[in-house]
Amino acid sequence: MNAPKLFIVIPCYNEEEALPITAARLTELTDDMIGKGLISDKSRIVLVDDGSKDKTWQVITALHEKDVRFRGVKLAHNAGHMKALWAGMTLSDGECDCLISIDADLQDDVNAMYGMIAAYKDGADVVAGVRSSRKTDSAFKRMTAQGFYKLMKKMGVEMVYDHADYRLLSARALSALLSFGEVNMFLRGMVPMLGFNTATVEYERGVRVAGESKYPLKKMVAFAVDGITSLSVKPIRMITTVGIIAALVGVGLGIEALVKVIGGQDAGQIAQSMSVWFLGGCQLTALGVVGEYIGKIYLETKRRPKFILDTYLKED
Repeated sequence: MNAPKLFIVIPCYNEEEALPITAARLTELTDDMIGKGLISDKSRIVLVDDGSKDKTWQVITALHEKDVRFRGVKLAHNAGHMKALWAGMTLSDGECDCLISIDADLQDDVNAMYGMIAAYKDGADVVAGVRSSRKTDSAFKRMTAQGFYKLMKKMGVEMVYDHADYRLLSARALSALLSFGEVNMFLRGMVPMLGFNTATVEYERGVRVAGESKYPLKKMVAFAVDGITSLSVKPIRMITTVGIIAALVGVGLGIEALVKVIGGQDAGQIAQSMSVWFLGGCQLTALGVVGEYIGKIYLETKRRPKFILDTYLKED
């Protein structure tokens, strides 16, 4: 196999502090890979500015002017991490033999790309970067992450454990993924649905090179909800089951109250109050879950673009 043309796509949001460090490491890495004949000298690094409020775009522009291997993509507004990544992949489709996505903070070890390229050359269309451990995480982070993967599995969403969005896609896997039409995207669950030959490469996750995390607890919870409601209908089925059980409990309480009345006993207000609160809670929960899905349907039917391009800097 000839040296593949690799595109590295990096979503960036307020990363002016991290980008110079990230760019230097990736420049060194790609220089080494090109020198060893692992990738083509036509390989590129695509930096996607997801509507940053700091000087991220100025940094990207300076990198592009200094080295043509850096391409810059500026979105017209903050579309979100998934859609920024999607924008970079869309603009790279048809130009590369394989593509690697990685975050700008470089917590994911860039050296794992050597293993990804090796797996790609061995025939893998998808290579997932998998964390070998979570020793750098806090106890709370480890607990919530493990709970997230277990929950997603129970909800019927196929995912690679301890894998985020650090992955390699071959040209055909990339094109197949971009054929998905949904607006609400959960790439960690969508990529396994491709069904192509998949390999994994383990790496040790480090600390952020600079700046602050863009995923606080609130965003992580929203991310989990998006993942479940975008790819699974199990919550609706679970609510249906709970609704049937709640209805049967209500019927049972009604029969018990009727028997007591016939026997001349006071049925009491406690059973009635409990049944009202229980059934009311189930109904509100069911409405919330159904509403979440209706909201997703509402957004899908609008067919809004996943991203709006402002500027695209590439070599002439």
